[in-house]
Amino acid sequence: KWLRPYLVIRRASAPPPAHRPAPSLAACGEAMNPLGAVSLAAVLASLAGTVRQRGLEPTIEEFGGRHAGVGVYVMLPLDVVHANGTFKDMSKLRYQLGELRGAGVDGFMVDVWWGITEVQSKRYDFEPYKELAALAEEHGLKVQLVASFHQCGGNVNDDCNIPLPEFVLSGTKQDIWFRDRANKVNREYISLFADSVTLDDGRTPLEMYSDWLVALGEALRYYFSKHIIVEVQVGLGPAGEWRYPSYSASNGWKYPGVGEFQVYDKYALESWRSIDHANDSWPDPPQDTGDILYNSRPWDTLFFTKGYASPYGMAFLKWYSHELYEHGRKVLWLARKALPKSKLAAKVAGVHWYYGHASHAAELTAGYYNIDGRDDPYREFAKIAKQEDVALDFTCLEMRDGQEPEKNAVNRPEKLVQQVIQATREERTEFHGENALPFEDAASYEQVLKVKEDMSDFTFLRLNDKLLQKQLFDDFKDFVARMHR
Repeated sequence: KWLRPYLVIRRASAPPPAHRPAPSLAACGEAMNPLGAVSLAAVLASLAGTVRQRGLEPTIEEFGGRHAGVGVYVMLPLDVVHANGTFKDMSKLRYQLGELRGAGVDGFMVDVWWGITEVQSKRYDFEPYKELAALAEEHGLKVQLVASFHQCGGNVNDDCNIPLPEFVLSGTKQDIWFRDRANKVNREYISLFADSVTLDDGRTPLEMYSDWLVALGEALRYYFSKHIIVEVQVGLGPAGEWRYPSYSASNGWKYPGVGEFQVYDKYALESWRSIDHANDSWPDPPQDTGDILYNSRPWDTLFFTKGYASPYGMAFLKWYSHELYEHGRKVLWLARKALPKSKLAAKVAGVHWYYGHASHAAELTAGYYNIDGRDDPYREFAKIAKQEDVALDFTCLEMRDGQEPEKNAVNRPEKLVQQVIQATREERTEFHGENALPFEDAASYEQVLKVKEDMSDFTFLRLNDKLLQKQLFDDFKDFVARMHR
């Protein structure tokens, strides 16, 4: 697994991060060369010496990389491809990509929307994304794809409306959506409790995801083979993140509300009621999570002050988080099977508000059971990712503890980021990073640079006109250069 499809050269002064140790050539030979480790090492050493003697030292770029540091990618606008499959502004995009290439970025990330590419069941159209990959090749850029099985719209900073495929939305089975305690429905992503429910076209959601990923690999085979497409981030929930839609703006959430548990759909209730409870008198999922739907504070609720630590609360939270883990495990297994040779990633959300409160309330509603004395949920995510040879991507790297004190959110993003990094170190899982919100200030750049040594890739949110303004773009160029060192 340590051998990549192409060789990456690193300077001696920039060793791999501690949680991704590079094995010796001998170790690689023992694992993979039937002729023996010494033979493989000798061949490679001899080849390297010959190349140097002839003055043919290869450039890093010839081997698929351009530097010894962290890869930097830029997210394209969510609506770079319209819901009808046309481009928003191709001439402008060409110009912007040229500017990004001049700034030294490695490539861009783009959402490949399920709602655009499978308008009719089992009929796939990836043509706009072929054009984007060709454009990347033309500009000497790499591409990170996001397998976006969620809708665009309804989350913070969403500026588009791309729903799920109509054949899913209008199906006869309408119990497949997440519901909160007020029975509000969320159609951003199919409820993970309905993963194995057969829908109108004869397939389960898991089968739909698998078929789509296979079709993606076939349609873009050339660009995968040429290492133009270098990663597929597999969508596992709302906003493509491995979580429940607990803080959906479309349902009324505002920062820093604790959010709502998403377990009141038919299949979620069946799952909760089917487990062997220690106490038969335990009620259905908790109702005492605050008087203000989505926007309560933990100290104003019974559940997030006492209930979460009760036997009932612990049983519920263990089940709730376990179901989230298993959903991700299943989808990632299918993704690895569909794209066996591709680099894959999974994204975990940076739910940093109330990290400093004993209950970690906002994390709990998102499915992250991060309580002192419990198993680390981020290590469980990292463990599952490692098992499927998937990188773990995490957000909010630009944030600092105690930002916006007037919000009284007890937010601790720096401590949260360190917890996740430590989890990936312990599980030897590759770590990628993103910023959670757009920024342009020097302090946020510096914050990201603090954890540079722990990352292999960083994806910057997001490409827009403002980023390319001279002073702001000069700052961004400097950031890219420092990440590459």
